[in-house]
Amino acid sequence: MDERVAIWDENGQPTGREALKSEAHKNGWFHPTVHIWFYTQDGRILLQQRSAKKLTYPLLWDVSVAGHISAGESIEEAAVRETAEEIGLDINFSELESIGVFKSVRKHHEELIDCEFHHTFLCLLRKPPGELKKQDEEVAALKLVPLITFAEELWGLANPGKYVPHEPAYYKTVIRQVQKRL
Repeated sequence: MDERVAIWDENGQPTGREALKSEAHKNGWFHPTVHIWFYTQDGRILLQQRSAKKLTYPLLWDVSVAGHISAGESIEEAAVRETAEEIGLDINFSELESIGVFKSVRKHHEELIDCEFHHTFLCLLRKPPGELKKQDEEVAALKLVPLITFAEELWGLANPGKYVPHEPAYYKTVIRQVQKRL
């Protein structure tokens, strides 16, 4: 879906402009997104396998829930909406813990330059994964992985190529912040 997004500057400040998401990607304009990482009390993290239909990183494993913040929508509204859409889980924003905002620039090709600010949150998963309902257009699969396995695979001990290549500092922050809560 080609939704409208707010355009931000390279410092993460709103410019007051809006554009279609496709236009923002074509021109490399910064825009905000939400990332929500779900984890369990026993030290596992919920991963989403991106749909084969995705333009970027099809079938790679990624953050539990992620999405663009629509123009005029708050970060809070987007986080709750994306969680319900992608994994069929109703949450309250108060359940989320912010772990930071991460600047990301990915040039996939001349017509797709993804410049985003990821508003990143952690949330304790209170339902068994079998009760989640994935959005087939966006999500190929969901799985829980031990945090230690996730960390080892990311840092080259097993298979880092199966994950979306976020910045190492981003992944380190996520892993450390989940560890603090266990």
